[in-house]
Amino acid sequence: MIKSLLKTLIAIVITSACLEARAQLVVDITSGIDDPTPIAVSPFSWSGSGVLPEDVSGIISDDLRRSGLFAPVPKADMLSFPKAPKDVVFRDWRILGTEYIVTGRIEPQASGYLLTFDLMNVFGQHKMFTRQVRGGQTQLRDIAHRAADEIFEAVTGIRGAFSTEMVYVREETRGGKPSYVLMRADIDGARARPIRRFDAPVMSPMWAPNGQELAYVSFETGRPAIFRENLRTGERQQLTNFKGLNSSPTWSPDGTKLAMVLSKDGNPEIYVLDLASGQFTRMTRHFSIDTEPNWMPDGKSLVFTSDRGGKPQIYQLTLATGQVDRLTFDGDYNARPRISPDGKTLVMVHRNRGTFTIATMDIDSGRMRVLTETTLDESPSIAPNGAMLMYATKLGDKGILAAVSLDAGVKYNLPSDRGDVREPAWSPYVD
Repeated sequence: MIKSLLKTLIAIVITSACLEARAQLVVDITSGIDDPTPIAVSPFSWSGSGVLPEDVSGIISDDLRRSGLFAPVPKADMLSFPKAPKDVVFRDWRILGTEYIVTGRIEPQASGYLLTFDLMNVFGQHKMFTRQVRGGQTQLRDIAHRAADEIFEAVTGIRGAFSTEMVYVREETRGGKPSYVLMRADIDGARARPIRRFDAPVMSPMWAPNGQELAYVSFETGRPAIFRENLRTGERQQLTNFKGLNSSPTWSPDGTKLAMVLSKDGNPEIYVLDLASGQFTRMTRHFSIDTEPNWMPDGKSLVFTSDRGGKPQIYQLTLATGQVDRLTFDGDYNARPRISPDGKTLVMVHRNRGTFTIATMDIDSGRMRVLTETTLDESPSIAPNGAMLMYATKLGDKGILAAVSLDAGVKYNLPSDRGDVREPAWSPYVD
């Protein structure tokens, strides 16, 4: 009887683990640039025994395709599969119209793998570089993403961000009740795994600049509270427990402070918490609602949403002087501000003809551009290289994640095969 019960419990655990492992986000590219760069990633050789658990050259090819800037040659169209520069017949690749070709060799190491890969210019008929990436037994995907980052940067001049990650919130039903899961995944949606499961809503996850911690809002205590969690150890710290609003935590660029919204003094205002001393400093004093703060890259000012002009618009607060300046004037609703890494572009949720879309604004000129054509778009989060942003939207009645380049040329969806997903946060670089 006990053995039978034990077998049943083990089966339940294994089944649950398999379901979590299959709960991936699937990339669906909906738009790319008109003239992507043709590139071939020839299947890599493997000098070890057995079959590798991941198709490393395939992951690199998918990364480059997802950027929208590259058109990888399908394996079925390749005339040969060179493994090293000496094997490449440039004439064959010119026939295919390929501008670049990547070759590679994977070798077993005592504790993992070594990838040696080469990037060659087909029309120039020369090798651009040979580089190596190492990783542990479970890091073949990391090795592939690192190689894709280096190839992307060599060709475009923009640092790749395929090695970064995202967190997001997945809502599902368990036992007839809503359940909220804080999820973590590769930026291509693979290796999605739960960080923590909640019986009450969780929202507004934000990465610390070191990529090792999160701040988020949880309702698990019966009212909103801000938590800080170490992703490596799982250690958590509740930072706020005030009556009223405790929302929108965002880390300062140096990781020593958190800006947030509190209504403990009666009205929603922007506060800054010094994490070392635990001291809260009130930054705004206005009878209107001030919310959704975000730091400028230099850490000297905050942008935030306020209805102090009658309708939600975005303002900038200079911390040294307390001066507040209005930034947005186009449209009657602009909210959820995010700033590009170079500090030049403001990203926001913008109401356009009654629908909520994602838009950017050049801060110097004030010129605005609507990036998305879907509705109910929210929660934009910018990649650390400033090339793409991720946001939450609706596909039918299902909540999904989507991504768009800051020039609106590249778009793709990341629907989940399980539950509604929302509140994406793109990780910083972790070198």
